[in-house]
Amino acid sequence: MDIKLFKVFMSPDVLSPLNEILMSGQLTQGSKVENFERMLQQYLNNPLALTLNSATSGLTLAMRLLKEKSDTMDWPGFDESTDVVLTPALTCFATTAAILANNVNIRWLDSDLTTANISLEDVRSKLNANTKVIYLVHWGGNPVDLEELDKICEEHKAKYGYKPFIVEDCAHAFGAEYNGEKIGSFKLNKNNHICVFSFQAIKHLTTGDGSLITLPTEELYERCKLLRWFGIDRNKRNVKGKDFRLENDIIEWGYKFHMNDVNATIGIYNLPHIPDLLKKNRANALYFNEELKYLDGIQIMESKQQGDSAYWLYTIRVLNGKKKEFMERMKDAGIMTSQVHNRNDINSVVREYQEPLRNLDILEKELVCIPVGWWLTSEEKKHIITNIIEILSV
Repeated sequence: MDIKLFKVFMSPDVLSPLNEILMSGQLTQGSKVENFERMLQQYLNNPLALTLNSATSGLTLAMRLLKEKSDTMDWPGFDESTDVVLTPALTCFATTAAILANNVNIRWLDSDLTTANISLEDVRSKLNANTKVIYLVHWGGNPVDLEELDKICEEHKAKYGYKPFIVEDCAHAFGAEYNGEKIGSFKLNKNNHICVFSFQAIKHLTTGDGSLITLPTEELYERCKLLRWFGIDRNKRNVKGKDFRLENDIIEWGYKFHMNDVNATIGIYNLPHIPDLLKKNRANALYFNEELKYLDGIQIMESKQQGDSAYWLYTIRVLNGKKKEFMERMKDAGIMTSQVHNRNDINSVVREYQEPLRNLDILEKELVCIPVGWWLTSEEKKHIITNIIEILSV
């Protein structure tokens, strides 16, 4: 067998409309992007959502937006010289790179051994007057306990006068839910959450590459809309009535972070398949939970009662120092496994920020992800379980 950890889903009915776009001469941001955004806003129940060209762009924009003081949001702004971003060490380096691109200081958050998400105990211990922004990752699609995190932020507000801003890296979590609301919904965004989703090739929803960012206020939404395209207001082009290609006065420089109609077209035809894909992922995870819950030698990740994981990853801890052997034998059985993301704090570029992360020291020696996706057949799922039991019984 050759059981893959990831697989690209592409709707078969996208070929004809995609060809039309490719031959239309309209490839950049246009009507398809607008249509796709409306579909995503409806799916997430959030009107303040904007498409981008990558999740890295979204995570970069999020920090950029938070540097400015806002009286309407009761936000003090972010001082690059004194303030600090708390961020998980266990994540794709894109999360860290986006923060570093804003020329701000970081401090690492340790992992929760039961979920591989950030340790909320560590968040509470590291918050102070200079820790204004918290990045988090919903590992594997399993939501962080947002209620407990909000309590911690309220404690911070009572002590320092403002709530820290939360940037949710939702690269694993499209379609995940918390208290019956989709991650990224307007209700969950409240007043201090920015969510960034990835539409990269192997994610639940792919547009080839791309992203969605959701904002908690109209103020941030409108500013983000400008900054994703150099700071140019697309609705005020041709302001002098002479040349459409000439932009209006730019009051704040931005980036070339917008989505194009090619990517949006792929997204338009893939999005309707998401409920079925998520249903299959969750059913596969439930099967693994039942088959593995009493097995000695591994620990499966916990899910909070309020959360409903999207299961982009199915993560286990392989105990007793057997991780390397486990992965080698699974490979021999034709089953791809991986840790998926290396810890970020070991990289030379962030050497100055190193500090002890005791849980992650344990977790990285045990963390393994096994295939859980919509493509698995019944035979393949049984093959995975049979081999796990056989490997751990030795």
